[in-house]
Amino acid sequence: MNILLLGYGKMGKAIEQLALERNHSIVAKIDLHNAENLTALDTTAVDVAIEFSQPDAASQNIRYCLKNGIPVISGTTGWLKDKPAIEDYCTERNGTFLYASNFSIGVNIFFRLNEYLAGMMKKFEEYEPSVIETHHTEKKDAPSGTAITLAEGILREHLKKHEWELERKGENYAGTGKLPIQAIREGQVPGTHTVTYASDIDTIEIRHTAHARKGFAQGAVMVAEWIKNKKGILTMQDFLKL
Repeated sequence: MNILLLGYGKMGKAIEQLALERNHSIVAKIDLHNAENLTALDTTAVDVAIEFSQPDAASQNIRYCLKNGIPVISGTTGWLKDKPAIEDYCTERNGTFLYASNFSIGVNIFFRLNEYLAGMMKKFEEYEPSVIETHHTEKKDAPSGTAITLAEGILREHLKKHEWELERKGENYAGTGKLPIQAIREGQVPGTHTVTYASDIDTIEIRHTAHARKGFAQGAVMVAEWIKNKKGILTMQDFLKL
């Protein structure tokens, strides 16, 4: 399979390594420093694009792929205000597009567990839900896309909470209808996400801890292999058949 990499940071490099190990070819590696090379690319030689760039480049990258008939998967976060327009464009072009805040198989199982737990906890109003995410200091966006996905899963199921908010230090969120997300940046942490339901009596907690970027990269390559000959706007649930 011939892969176009859009974004060549740490994730792009990890994806490249795994793709080559799985006997795929990298047609081009496009990032901030050589973006002009995209216009000269032979798009007929590309089977699928994997997009892990920057928030200000993601929409343009995805539109380029859809315009040229290239199936594209994206894991870039921080650009989602443009996602409805991108999905409309995908439908208009009869294209193929999949966005995920996290391509780790374990994280996507964790997403489903989170929704299931939220559905159970909505009956017990004495428990206050919250989300904590911890990442390396180089991560630019906060909260993480994964934390937002967890929060949205809780909001779909929970009766007390109606919107999420990046936690403001010292604020009491009990009874406010707001779900706090605490974002911590330290060291070289690949990503830890914790969902907590706390009451005066006890606390219930579920957590996912990533040990390396390999899980994210492996999931992205597996999705790229799967999506190559498909059409439409797809999700990780379609891929995993959860």
